[in-house]
Amino acid sequence: MRKLVYYVAVTLDGRIAGPGGEFDFFPLGDERQAAAYSAWVNPLYPETVPTAYRAAVGLTDVPNRNFDTVLMGLGSYRPGLDEGHPSPYAHLRQYVVSSTLRPDEADPAVTVVPSDPLGLVRELKAEDTGLDIWLCGGGKLAGALLPEIDELLIKSYPVIAGAGVPLVDGAFDPTVFDAAERTAFTNGVTLTRFTRR
Repeated sequence: MRKLVYYVAVTLDGRIAGPGGEFDFFPLGDERQAAAYSAWVNPLYPETVPTAYRAAVGLTDVPNRNFDTVLMGLGSYRPGLDEGHPSPYAHLRQYVVSSTLRPDEADPAVTVVPSDPLGLVRELKAEDTGLDIWLCGGGKLAGALLPEIDELLIKSYPVIAGAGVPLVDGAFDPTVFDAAERTAFTNGVTLTRFTRR
């Protein structure tokens, strides 16, 4: 059975975005540090680079390595939609969980799921595609899907937001994960893979 993997950037105080959904405050380091970080991460997780930016980083024809499906909440989908990218990950099957987004507002390649994200994930996990499912955000969706999250890929940035969207926003449900591997970068970012215990 394939896994649901929550791959996301997070601040030191556990925020994946600011109070208004902003994410441009995550520090990337100087030009050399940012380039080294991208050169390591992008080939490892090429499918997580939005379609509109894949050519610029040399990933145009690179096949998916880890995921063939992306699952996101409206807060994760809306920025691309507002910038004129209604199909942000055209190289993946795309699902947006939202009770307020109308299907006609989204690209035809994006499936809008108005309810029962747990049921959707259980159906997707039962498919035998050979690749996993990427949960790219947001915090409320992660809270609803916590029972089905198998792995966390946490990009921890050396910044404190003070307020904003939490990594997981749901009911109190202590869930233990083990750190399986960790890589530190010169720009201060650490990438840690956690597996569900």
